Amino acid sequence: MNAFKTALLMTLMTFVFVFFGGVLAGPRGVVFALIFALVMNFISYWFSAQAVLAFYKAKEITRNDAPEFYSIIERLARKADLPMPRVCIIPSPQPNAFATGRNPENAVVAATEGLLNMLDSREIEAVMAHELAHVKHRDILIATVVATFAGAISSIAWFAKWGMIFGGMRGNDDDSSGLEVLVLAIVAPIIALIVQMAISRSREYHADEYAGKLTGDPKALASALQRIHQGVAHIPMQAGPATAHMWISSPLSGKSLMTLFSTHPSMEDRVERLVEQSHEINAN
Repeated sequence: MNAFKTALLMTLMTFVFVFFGGVLAGPRGVVFALIFALVMNFISYWFSAQAVLAFYKAKEITRNDAPEFYSIIERLARKADLPMPRVCIIPSPQPNAFATGRNPENAVVAATEGLLNMLDSREIEAVMAHELAHVKHRDILIATVVATFAGAISSIAWFAKWGMIFGGMRGNDDDSSGLEVLVLAIVAPIIALIVQMAISRSREYHADEYAGKLTGDPKALASALQRIHQGVAHIPMQAGPATAHMWISSPLSGKSLMTLFSTHPSMEDRVERLVEQSHEINAN
């Protein structure tokens, strides 16, 4: 169901790009914006992992540094039929974790010191299963593709607004008024952002579900999410909106965010789904 929802949302994103792009900038403008967004996101896709790890001062560890934590990931990776990822620990008291890397062969999973200190081994295993789900389902690639379309739409809207200011630009050869073009230039990026955030939330649900199946213990992840949510609300972290979607719980959750523009589903919804999944597993 979550995979179908993601496909549907990506189709909607493509429609928004083609339709609004054609109206605002015409075929050549669409092509130019798409190429520009592809180049920017290609660079991000290949090099962002190292930049993110450096930003959060993540330290790569070996089995000797944290034997229990390393063994949990090793066991889960083997069970998920994944290559062993690089493992990092982030020096932050906030309980949180993320996965990054352009593909399973170059994946990195990272947890904060706060997560390792605050959660028990059962909960840590559930959280890392969630992160390995992102690796297995190539969610980083999906996020990059979606970001490419969203970036292209924003670029087209930017060109359209400045084109109107300096040259009375019109989207194409139809009778669209300048006001209509201006409204589209404002609305299109907002719609693209809403779709992008909806896809991000769908992938979080998908990763939760896979983690429950991988560990056979969805309630462990439900418990971990509740404790992480409480920790995030009380322990700040220096994090930016550009990387908030990567974490299992947005490090910005303590701030007021509109649901439509949130990168994560609500903790309550996630816990409810995991409890239902637990009941289904126990019933079989």
